[in-house]
Amino acid sequence: MPYILISTRNRLETGPTMVGDEYSDPDLMNHLGARKTYVLGNNFSEYQVDDPPQVVLNKLELIGYRVVCMTGVGQTLAWCLHKDAV
Repeated sequence: MPYILISTRNRLETGPTMVGDEYSDPDLMNHLGARKTYVLGNNFSEYQVDDPPQVVLNKLELIGYRVVCMTGVGQTLAWCLHKDAV
């Protein structure tokens, strides 16, 4: 997948970081050390890591991802990254 969205809560800049959803590339999730989680009341799963966003962003940059944009939405910080097709 050429795009990935990562996010964290404003007061949890040290982690955990959400790095994907149920449709995310399993190999990429494995590379990030992510685990699939389910939140009671949601009808979807998410992948998360205990690393802070900075560590996740560094890992993604090393494999070719670039930050396209970043925003704050309420109490959530979100980054959209893209990887050029090879």
